[in-house]
Amino acid sequence: MRVVTGRQKSVVVIGGGPGGYESALVAAQLGAAVTIVEKDGLGGAAVLTDCVPSKTLIATSDFMSRFKAAGRLGVHFEGHDEDQHAEAHIREVNARVLKLARAQSYDIRAQVQSVGCKVIDGTASIVDHNIVRAAYTDGRTEDIIADVILLAVGTTPRTMPSAMPDGERILTWQQIYDLQELPEHLIVVGSGVTGAELAHAYLGLGSKVTLVSSRDRVLPGEDADAATVIENVFRRRGMQVLNRSRAQAAERVGDKVVVTLEDGRTVEGSHALLAVGSIPQTRGIGLEDVGVDLTESGHVVVDRVSRTSVPGIYAAGDCTGVLPLASVAAMQGRIAMAHSLGDAVSPLNLRGVCANIFTDPEIATVGYSQADVDEGRIEAQVVTLPLSTNPRAKMRNIKDGFVKLIVRPGSKTIVGGVVVAPQASELIYPIGLAVQNRLTVDQMAQTFSVYPSMTGSIAEAARRLHQSEI
Repeated sequence: MRVVTGRQKSVVVIGGGPGGYESALVAAQLGAAVTIVEKDGLGGAAVLTDCVPSKTLIATSDFMSRFKAAGRLGVHFEGHDEDQHAEAHIREVNARVLKLARAQSYDIRAQVQSVGCKVIDGTASIVDHNIVRAAYTDGRTEDIIADVILLAVGTTPRTMPSAMPDGERILTWQQIYDLQELPEHLIVVGSGVTGAELAHAYLGLGSKVTLVSSRDRVLPGEDADAATVIENVFRRRGMQVLNRSRAQAAERVGDKVVVTLEDGRTVEGSHALLAVGSIPQTRGIGLEDVGVDLTESGHVVVDRVSRTSVPGIYAAGDCTGVLPLASVAAMQGRIAMAHSLGDAVSPLNLRGVCANIFTDPEIATVGYSQADVDEGRIEAQVVTLPLSTNPRAKMRNIKDGFVKLIVRPGSKTIVGGVVVAPQASELIYPIGLAVQNRLTVDQMAQTFSVYPSMTGSIAEAARRLHQSEI
């Protein structure tokens, strides 16, 4: 058993995703002896099989879309008409995607090791409230006494008993990067964030795509106006969207896949992608034995400073079920280390979280939502400004999208916002600053914006809210 001697505190981080490696960096900065145990590679699923690969794939798809649209701007390639020809070689695309993911993982490993963290390649379990048993990939085991334990074990794709992935034709989002050929017809089951993003990506890469949604519209948890824009864009670009259509089963039949819906209809394609949620990887690692409270779904119960029900054990990231975003996982991990090691700490504030969906156009949100206003959870004024009137948008041939601001009526404080636009992930930041720092519409309206620019629409929306108070 390894015991860290002296006054230096020992921190063991189980899982190397954003919640894990960010907490390790903070703990090392605060003087702790840090050990990270990770079985797949630093960065976790976010870097290796989820966020980084999927956004790289989407960026490739968007690059192809710009080729196809070039003719509408008067730019033509020799021998082609309005729609330019571009072809995705999926084997090369996936090789680049995975190379970038591995490079990012390597950089993270180098970063945590440079500040003195020890990295163990393997798995870990908790054998007591202050003892972690690390199982190395080479078969060795080691018990480590820890003053602080941080759980960042993440999630794994949910599957259906009637639609088990085979890694070839029926796939989870972690398996799609092994494809050696572009799907002729991809059936995406699930219209949440993952399903919508990957449906958009493969449509842009050249696959025929059918999106199976059990709800009234795609992206049911997002701003309704934004989701409507995205669904209309999907349909206009040739995607078949089946609303109110719950998948019952998926079966491989030769070189085809047949997806059966609950109403008896069937959809036939070359491949099926399951995007039906995820489950936390919290079972079988000793949490129940030491008294860590879990929800019925298996998520770790935490408070706003990432504490679990057991003193000295913290948790961060998707395994907590708080908000499945890498940025939130990282913040939970930082907060946990600050709290456990005696640094100044502010509890997690989800109202300040900027989130983005990487479709084309993107959907970025922060703070209170339109649904919060409509359902009476907050009294607020809302203004929506379409991007079709923005001069920079016209120059870039952007026809879909809008800016929405949500403001307290008395103080005129900005409490929420939505941006639907290409690279909305970059445009949401000034609204996020306003929400986080309780800025008013007047302060935003009086801040210079570049002309012409997409951010000009944010300033214009703020000016319109000022006028509504006169």
